Amino acid sequence: MGVNIKKKAPDFVILFITMTLLSIGIVMVFSASAIISLENRPDVYFHLRRQAFWALLGLGGMIVLSNYDYWKLKRWINPVLAVNLFLLLAVFIPGVGIEISGARRWISVGGFTGQPSDLSKIASVLFSAAYLSRRNVNIQKFMQGAFPVLAVMGVFFALIMAQPDLGTAVALAGTTMVVIFVAGMPLKQIFAIGISGLPLLGYLMISEPYRLRRLLSFRDPWADPLNTGYHIIQSLYALGPGGLFGVGLGRSRQKFFYLPEPHSDFIFAILGEELGFLGTSSVLLLFFALFWRGFKVALMAPDNFGSLLAAGITSMIGLQTLMNIGVVTGSIPVTGINLPLISAGGSSLFITLCSIGVLLNISKYTK
Repeated sequence: MGVNIKKKAPDFVILFITMTLLSIGIVMVFSASAIISLENRPDVYFHLRRQAFWALLGLGGMIVLSNYDYWKLKRWINPVLAVNLFLLLAVFIPGVGIEISGARRWISVGGFTGQPSDLSKIASVLFSAAYLSRRNVNIQKFMQGAFPVLAVMGVFFALIMAQPDLGTAVALAGTTMVVIFVAGMPLKQIFAIGISGLPLLGYLMISEPYRLRRLLSFRDPWADPLNTGYHIIQSLYALGPGGLFGVGLGRSRQKFFYLPEPHSDFIFAILGEELGFLGTSSVLLLFFALFWRGFKVALMAPDNFGSLLAAGITSMIGLQTLMNIGVVTGSIPVTGINLPLISAGGSSLFITLCSIGVLLNISKYTK
C-alpha cells in the first residue's frame, strides 16, 4: 500500500554529498593504492579500476532504487533475509568462502568477491523498519515489539561473529538499536538491553587473544610498537605530518608499505596526510551534512516505515563512519571496518550506494 503524497524531486543535498564523497573516495583510493597495486600485480590502476567498477554498479543500483517506491520493498524482505542467511553460511563452505588472515568473511563466485555481512546491515534495517511499523505491533511490550527484531539481528550477529568480525557485528547491533529507539521503545527497556549487552561485549573483546591484545594496545600503542600497536602508531604518523594543508595529493609517505590497508580501513589517515586538516575536516563536514539530511528525511517521511527505514539507513552509514574514524585517530580499538563511500571496497560500496538510493526515494515523498 502506497502513500497519498505527490512525488517530487529527490533530496538534492543528499545526492550532491554522495557524489562528492564518492569522487573523493575514487581519487584517494588511487592515490593510496597505486604503490601496492604496482608491487603486487604489477598494475598501478588495479584498485582504481575495481573501485570505479563497483562505483558504477552502485550508482546503477542507486538510480534504480531511487525510482522504486520504497514501500514496495516490503515484499522483498523475506527473500533478502533468506539470501543473506545463505550467504553468511556460505563463507564457511570450502571453495566458496575465502580465508584471509584467519578470518572467513568473504565469498568468491564467478570472479566477484564480497562480504555477506555488508548485506546483513541493510537487511536488518529493512526487517526492523517493516516489522516495527506494523499497526498491530505494540512497541511498549518487549516480547511483541523489540524481541522479534533483536532475535533476527541476533542470528546475523552470531554468524558474523563466527567469521569473526566484531566491528561489523557491533555496527549491526548499534544500527538496530537506533531503529528500535526511533520506533518509540521505552528508554528503560533500551537501558536494560544496553546494560545486559555489556557483559557479552566484554566477553567478546577478551575471549580471543588477538582482541585482548588490541584492547591493551589501544591504551598504550607504544608498549608494543611493532605488533599490536603498529596500526595505530602508523596511522598517527600519517595524520601528524599532514598539518593544515597536507603534504600534497599523491605524496604520502605512509602508503609506502608502512601503514597497513592504506586504501581501505586506514584511507582516512592517508587523506589526512595528503590533504591535511582542511581535507579531513571537509570530509567530516560532508558526512555530518549527509547525516543531518538523512535524519531530516526520517522526520519528514509520510509513514512509519519510511521514517524508520530512513533513520536506519542514516545510522548505518553514520555508525560505520564514526567507528572507522575512531580507529584511525586512535579513539577506539582497532577493528576492520571501512569508511563509507571513501574506502576501497566492492560489496560495501555497492550496498551503501543502493541504501542511499532508497533514502533518496523516501525523500521524494517527504511532507
